[in-house]
Amino acid sequence: MARDVDEKKKRKALRKLRKAAALAEQGLGPPLSDWEKQFLEEVEARIETYGSAFNDPEKGGRDEALSALQSIKLREIDKKARGKGKTGFRQRKPLSSQKRSNTRQLDEDIETPDVSPSPLSAPAPKQAEPSRPKLVSARDMINAEEPPSQASTGKPRAETSPPKLRVIKGGADDI
Repeated sequence: MARDVDEKKKRKALRKLRKAAALAEQGLGPPLSDWEKQFLEEVEARIETYGSAFNDPEKGGRDEALSALQSIKLREIDKKARGKGKTGFRQRKPLSSQKRSNTRQLDEDIETPDVSPSPLSAPAPKQAEPSRPKLVSARDMINAEEPPSQASTGKPRAETSPPKLRVIKGGADDI
């Protein structure tokens, strides 16, 4: 059952199909695959027979000769036949291992000393462990005469009352 397709649009679609096939035969671009050749032949035959290459009205306009997807594929085949290739997103090529990246390597700046043991040298001194803060209760702070930092400076402690601290129950120790 043929639809009423505008003759002008039908001729235009046939002209595009034939032109893409002719360009592919000239060999300007890569050769068309068997599927693409078959697509061009079948679509051309359907347009000549039925006036349209598709039957489902949801796939394109009722007065169009090609569906939306068929016209997109025809454009891709035309570009391929002209040797222009596809456009769009391309996969990024990985950087070669020979090229140096623009990022800075932090370990390049560190000079490592030669740690070869010599029989005359003394053993390396043991490094002190980092100090860890102690938990001090408020009662211990009230009874303490002076904190160690003030005792080492030699300055007399200001005559003020010690701070009043309030212990709140329900902390991490009470779990």
